[in-house]
Amino acid sequence: MALFVQVLVSGILLGGLYALMALGLALVWGVLNIVNLSHGALIMLGAYVTYFLVTGAHFDPFAALPIAAAVLFAIGYAIQRGILNLVIRGPMFNTLLITFGIEVVLMYLAQLWFSADYRTINPGYAGASYAVGGITIPFVQLIAFAIAIGLTAAMWLFLLHSRTGRGIRAAAQNLVAARLYGVSPKRIYALTFGLGAALAGVAGGLYGTVSQINPYIGGALTAKSFVIAIIGGLDNPLWVIVGGLFLGVIESLTALFIGPTYRDVASFGILVLILIVRPSGLLGRTA
Repeated sequence: MALFVQVLVSGILLGGLYALMALGLALVWGVLNIVNLSHGALIMLGAYVTYFLVTGAHFDPFAALPIAAAVLFAIGYAIQRGILNLVIRGPMFNTLLITFGIEVVLMYLAQLWFSADYRTINPGYAGASYAVGGITIPFVQLIAFAIAIGLTAAMWLFLLHSRTGRGIRAAAQNLVAARLYGVSPKRIYALTFGLGAALAGVAGGLYGTVSQINPYIGGALTAKSFVIAIIGGLDNPLWVIVGGLFLGVIESLTALFIGPTYRDVASFGILVLILIVRPSGLLGRTA
């Protein structure tokens, strides 16, 4: 029983990080109607920015996250204004191809600049943990979980109560009506993609504290983010948290009862099942 609870806790901690990874993808998908296949590469870049701030400038990993977010926001804003804005009204297939191309370019640039070596972000307190009722809770994973959930909730409040957030929601729901109320689609689209990239940057920094990073991690992380977006839908960031926790727990239980090599099989099996049974999304709206 203790082992089952331990695995459940590990799944919940992992699920919080998954939710933050998926939030940026869901935001861009919901507003721009773009399935951003380069999302995982942006997470990978965020992990490398955090890694070099920790190893080169001796930042604490969690203190480096705002800088990683700012760098990735600038990259995302530039990608949207310089590339995606040219095909924003084109067929979805065109945007899929372009974002896939961006993913490939970023991956090979990372390989060229950073090499293909595996790297980890290991602060001095990486091995610290708490024991509660016989259950071990790793300190780094707990902080990563708290930041992920806090940022997701903050994004929900931002979209709900700020003027810019209301503009983003208006552009997602009815672009014509949003224009009539003075919303500039170009500005909102670039801001939304930049915010999605910033969230990916923070998620990458947190991912680097709990797992190894290399230039090739982006594809798998994009796929997991896609699964969570399908589960949680695009309406509400809080449903993305539920989707992330659900996927984290399912993967952990699969690793316990079937084997760690079947974690991804479980993730994508769920995706196929949902698309067959409820193609409009399990908890909310999809595009």
